[in-house]
Amino acid sequence: MPHDTQLIFADHVGRFYARQYGFPPMAGRLLGYLFVCDPPQPTIDELGDALLASRSAVTGAVKLLEGYQLARRTRVAGERVDRVSLDPVSRQPQNFDSAVHREHAALFREGLALLADAPPERRAPLEEMVALAEFLSERLPALRDEWHTHRDELRRSGALPAPHN
Repeated sequence: MPHDTQLIFADHVGRFYARQYGFPPMAGRLLGYLFVCDPPQPTIDELGDALLASRSAVTGAVKLLEGYQLARRTRVAGERVDRVSLDPVSRQPQNFDSAVHREHAALFREGLALLADAPPERRAPLEEMVALAEFLSERLPALRDEWHTHRDELRRSGALPAPHN
């Protein structure tokens, strides 16, 4: 794949992650580039050169992506540089964590308590957020299990490659 098309893809991912998740554009660009770069485990300096970014911008983006378990740094024995790659955990369904939604519901219930004497129309947005968060916390474990079953079927059929870490 030509380098220009890799950068275009990285830019598209960067814009998507900035818009949807509030990521700094550099972090999204780095994530996109890690999906398509060759070699698949570049150094920080190689990433800076490829993405036309400073070492500090790349390092900051790597730290952010590590925090989300989307990227990881490794060091090969004998080398004095870190290599950056996609974190295998990132392909796990992290957004299926029902505990986040239970916490979300509790937070909005706290807001409802502040509006205990408020008219129904004032309480309605918080009540809907509580209902949504509770719904998601109840449904996501089953959806995660369905995804694992579906993914395993795709792997058995050869439609998805087996994981290799």
